[in-house]
Amino acid sequence: MKLAVLLAALIAAAIHAQTSGPTMKAIVAHQWDGPEVLKVEEVPLPQPKENEILIKSFAAGVNSFDGTLLSGKYAKVFGTQLPWIPGYDVAGTVEKVGANVKKFKTGDPVYAFISIPNGGGYAEYALAKENQAALKPATLTFAEAAGVPSVALTAWQSVVDKANVQPGQTVLVQGASGGVGMFAIPIAKIRGARVLATASTANQDFLKQLGADVAIDYKTQKFEDIAKDVDVVVDGVGGETLKRSYPIVKKGGILVGLVGRVDQAELDKYGIRGVSLEAEYNGDQLAEIGKLIDAKKVKVVVAETFPLADAAKALAKANTGHARGKIVLKVRDEPK
Repeated sequence: MKLAVLLAALIAAAIHAQTSGPTMKAIVAHQWDGPEVLKVEEVPLPQPKENEILIKSFAAGVNSFDGTLLSGKYAKVFGTQLPWIPGYDVAGTVEKVGANVKKFKTGDPVYAFISIPNGGGYAEYALAKENQAALKPATLTFAEAAGVPSVALTAWQSVVDKANVQPGQTVLVQGASGGVGMFAIPIAKIRGARVLATASTANQDFLKQLGADVAIDYKTQKFEDIAKDVDVVVDGVGGETLKRSYPIVKKGGILVGLVGRVDQAELDKYGIRGVSLEAEYNGDQLAEIGKLIDAKKVKVVVAETFPLADAAKALAKANTGHARGKIVLKVRDEPK
C-alpha cells in the first residue's frame, strides 16, 4: 500500500514538473478545420536543441497556405500533427542558442523560415534551426521582417534557382499582388528581365510600384493577348490560369508552378520545361535577400497587422487570397 502511494506521488510530481515549467502564449489547433478552431493557450516554452535557436518573437507572418495546412487535407503529405501551432515566418531576437550554434548569439535580431510540419510561428517564442535563420534586415521593423521569409524564398528559388532568369528575358508573374509577387517582380528586374504581372483592377498601380513593366488586369484583359513568347512564367494562381499559361511560354522556356502541379504532357506538347516548387528554408538566401532589402532594391509591404490573439481573423483574411502584400501578427510590442 505504501509503495502504491509512493508511486502515485512520484507520478504526480513528474506530471507537475512537466506542466509547471516556463510557459508561453501560443495559438493552438486541436482539430483540422477553418480558422475558427484556433485558440489562445498557455503551452510549455520550447528549448533549443544543439543546432537550434530559441527566438523571442515580435511578429509572425500569416500565409494563405497556413489555412491549407489547417484544413488537414495534406496532414499526411506534410507530416503535420495535432495539437498544432501554425506559422513558419517569424522575426524576433535570439533568446537562447543551442550548444553547436555558431552564427548567432543571444540578443541578435533575426528572421526565419521555420519548419512547415512543426509550425510554431503563432507563438511568443519559436524554435528555428541555425540554417533556417538570418540576421534581420536593419531597415525593417520586426513586423515587416516577419512578412518576408517564406514568400521571399519562394520568389528567389523560382526566379533565381529554377528559372535562372537572365538579362533580356521576359518574365510573367501570375497573381503578382500577393507576397510572392512582391519579391518575384523586383528580383526578376534585378536580374535584368522585362516583367509582366497580373492582378485585379484594384492592384494595377501596386504592380507598377513593385517594378512591373506591364501590369495586366485579369478581370478585364486576357493575359494571352499581351504576354506572348515569354521565357518564364511564375504562376501563383493555379487552376485555369496555370492551364492557360503553357502556350505562352516560348520553346525551351520554363513554367514554375507555385500552387498547382505542372502537367508533364502539356510541357512536352509545347516543348517547354516546368517545375512545381515548394519553397525550402535557406538562411544564406535569406541573408542575400536582406541585403537587397537594405539596399532599397526590394520593398516590403505589410497589408495589415493583427494582435496574436486575433490570429483566426488574420488567417481568415489571408485565406481570401486578396491581400495586397503581407498579413502579419504582432506578437508583442517592438523594442524601442
